[in-house]
Amino acid sequence: MTLTTAAVLDALRPVEDPELRRSLVELNMIRDVAIAGDQVSFRLVLTTPACPLRELIVADCEKAVKALPGVASVAIEVGAEIPQQRSLPDRQGIGGVRNILAISSGKGGVGKSTVSVNTAVALAKAGARVGLLDADIYGPNTPTMLGVADAQPSVRPSPQGDILVPIETHGIKLVSMAFLIDPDQPVMWRGPMLNGIIRQFLYQTEWGELDYLIVDMPPGTGDAQLTLAQAVPLAGAVIVTTPQTVSLLDSRKGLRMFQQLKVPVLGIVENMSYFIPPDLPDRRYDIFGSGGGEKTAKELEVSLLGGIPLEIPLREGGDRGVPIVVSQPESASAQALTAIAQKIAAAVSVAALTQELGQES
Repeated sequence: MTLTTAAVLDALRPVEDPELRRSLVELNMIRDVAIAGDQVSFRLVLTTPACPLRELIVADCEKAVKALPGVASVAIEVGAEIPQQRSLPDRQGIGGVRNILAISSGKGGVGKSTVSVNTAVALAKAGARVGLLDADIYGPNTPTMLGVADAQPSVRPSPQGDILVPIETHGIKLVSMAFLIDPDQPVMWRGPMLNGIIRQFLYQTEWGELDYLIVDMPPGTGDAQLTLAQAVPLAGAVIVTTPQTVSLLDSRKGLRMFQQLKVPVLGIVENMSYFIPPDLPDRRYDIFGSGGGEKTAKELEVSLLGGIPLEIPLREGGDRGVPIVVSQPESASAQALTAIAQKIAAAVSVAALTQELGQES
């Protein structure tokens, strides 16, 4: 039997994207098939460089092609093309930004900024182009957590007004109110001024080409959340909570707010799920309770994206400006955060492609 491109594609046709449940060939994820004697090569184009099922898909493809008579080896080049979130007629997108994500919480102190920072950096480490907008105007902490608290962003004049140039650190672009005020200066603004600065950060910033713009929201269900949800087409929102009952009660309100604003809720992240003492790494203590995030996710019919253990290096990394996914990538908390970032990216791609495929059918 002579090996042909058609035969290779036929062999790969039964291989499906595990989340979309559609053939990789039908989804145009198999490209540039080449045959040289008994060697087959092709490109596998995933929907995100942070695909959590990458190794499984590659293995399935290799197995399918090697089953063809006459094939001795298979070389697969893996790439990614991130789909763009749909536009909405009443919400203005940001030029060059493919997907905008909100990471929010019902109350403060649950580690929302820790999740935002580490998610952004984890996606950038995977190869995505990432921006982080610190929309917590009253308590902007992301520059400290990324080690750039003393940075001074530049401003570029343009016919449309001054354009803010983000600070680049750990592979991401960052904008924060902390860059524009003194460290001890309180921000005492009413709603209209808050609305104005968030819109300025969205539309008057030189974001460039981004796969993901992550917005670190302030806690609660106030002006900042309304401004963001009504200004831009959000690809989705992530709710951060702890297992504690008080936090879970507030997280339910935050989740319902996004649902009422017609923003897809990608899932819940449970932070501080348990404590791992540094001298006893095999022990875990449920300081804030257990199972609350899973129970809430089930009740509200959303995904539990993962639980993050409480480790001393996680706090230390935020204090000294080196995210845990960079400083200790093999730690339990870094691995949990990386897995959560992958699930968020996958959920965004699935939502965008599902809508695209629905429009085609």
